[in-house]
Amino acid sequence: QVQLVESGGGLVQAGGSLTLSCAASGLTFSNYAMSWFRQAPGKEREFVAAITWNGRYIYYTNSVKGRFTISRENAKNTVYLQMNSLKPEDTAVYYCAASNTRAAPTLSNEYDYWGQGTQVTVSS
Repeated sequence: QVQLVESGGGLVQAGGSLTLSCAASGLTFSNYAMSWFRQAPGKEREFVAAITWNGRYIYYTNSVKGRFTISRENAKNTVYLQMNSLKPEDTAVYYCAASNTRAAPTLSNEYDYWGQGTQVTVSS
C-alpha cells in the first residue's frame, strides 16, 4: 500500500519560511518523479515544483522561482519543499505526488499517488 505523508505546514507571516516534507512508503521511491502541487480555496489544484528520480532535473512554476526549492533524499524516501519569502498568495493546501516516470511531469493527471495534503497559511 502506497502512502505519501506530508508534514511541515503551518501559519507563518509574510516573508517567512517553511519546509515541507513528504515521506513515501510502499513504493520504490527512486523509481518515481516527485512533485508538489497546491490548491487554494476556490481554485484549481496547481503545479508548484517537480524533481526527477535522480534529482537531475527540476521544474518550478514561475510564481515560486527563486523562492522555493524542491529536493529529495532517496535513502530516506523523502521529498522536501523549502519555501522562503512566503507571500499571502502562497496560502493553500500543499500536496506531494509521485509519478512512475523518468520525466518530471507538471500535469496532475500524470501522477499516480497523492498525499493528503498539509495546510500552509501566510498572513499579511
